[in-house]
Amino acid sequence: MIKQIVAVTSMNLRSLPQRLGTAWVIVIGIAVTVAVMVSVLAMAAGFQRTLKGTARADRAIVLRAGSQAELESTIDRQNAQTIMDAPGVRKDEAGRPIASAEAVVIVALPQKKDGADANVTLRGVGPNAMRLRPEMHLIAGRMFRPAVRELIVGKSAVAQFKGLELGSRIAFRDSEWTVVGIFESGGDAHESELQGDVETVLSAYRRNGFQSVTAMLDSAAAFDRFKGALTTDPTLKVGVQREADYYAAQSRNLSKLLNLLAYFVGGIMALGACFGALNTMYTAVSTRTREIATLRAIGFGGMPIVVSVLVESLLLAIVGSVIGSGAAWVFFNGNTVNTLGAGFTQVVFHLTVTASLLVSGVFVACTIGMLGGLLPAVRAARLPIATALRAS
Repeated sequence: MIKQIVAVTSMNLRSLPQRLGTAWVIVIGIAVTVAVMVSVLAMAAGFQRTLKGTARADRAIVLRAGSQAELESTIDRQNAQTIMDAPGVRKDEAGRPIASAEAVVIVALPQKKDGADANVTLRGVGPNAMRLRPEMHLIAGRMFRPAVRELIVGKSAVAQFKGLELGSRIAFRDSEWTVVGIFESGGDAHESELQGDVETVLSAYRRNGFQSVTAMLDSAAAFDRFKGALTTDPTLKVGVQREADYYAAQSRNLSKLLNLLAYFVGGIMALGACFGALNTMYTAVSTRTREIATLRAIGFGGMPIVVSVLVESLLLAIVGSVIGSGAAWVFFNGNTVNTLGAGFTQVVFHLTVTASLLVSGVFVACTIGMLGGLLPAVRAARLPIATALRAS
């Protein structure tokens, strides 16, 4: 049987150049399906990677109890100081807590791609913010000065929004703010932000409270001690989360939507590609009816015929998946886009075509090829020999 399978399959593949037109129908249909599915899933992967990259195991974020995002939270000054002085918070050389009580507000900035206004996060940070987030470092300009309306902006924000170049002046809240520095932080969510001195931001927005407190802990294991001290303090009503848990929750809804969209649209296209493969393989089999009948008449079994048709269909599907995955990689991987995050502000991220997505594309393509080739293969093997030999 193995010799028969090899012989019939080899004969089928050698005849492929005579059927290039019909073969390309399968290849192109599957390539488009895989490219669309992988590119949409790359958006979800890139968004998740950006938010997950914002977190460290030894950092914790504190919000008002019941708040799901920073913009929903308020923490007064006394409580903010209590949080920063809690056990488990790392201290610097001067004995000050490595923590930052922060104000988070929204400013409208025009996008470079179309000029439409988008919500961008302006984060007021404390004096120890750079120690708190060592992944952040300036790549141009200098740090903002306290009590002066100066900003540093993330590299991703500069790429997506107008008017954020070094030295630019941004008008909001009846005043002008000067961009004095540009920073990068490994492509995380903070690279989509504008940052300034927290007291200056609060003064400009006529506020006296913070939205969150982020603290560097002595170690990742100190989280339980830190959380226990805050949640058992009767003067506080706060929720304490590891940074990783907080940012995972922020990305969950959009990731679910993108995954649903990818599989829904990809599923519809896969169904179309499957029908295309089915029709093409039926045509390929029908043009070789007498040839297949002759093989069976001289002793070839039905199983080698089935396997040979399935192998042809799978090989065409794999070629389609390679083309589709390659197109997704070339045209989408690394592209910078921005979308509305959970806090109704724009998050800039890079599309990420991962190895697992490419494997998923190959799996989908092989499934389409298998389903598209199975029925024609069975029909070819079950057609009565006498009837097939009389076929024109």
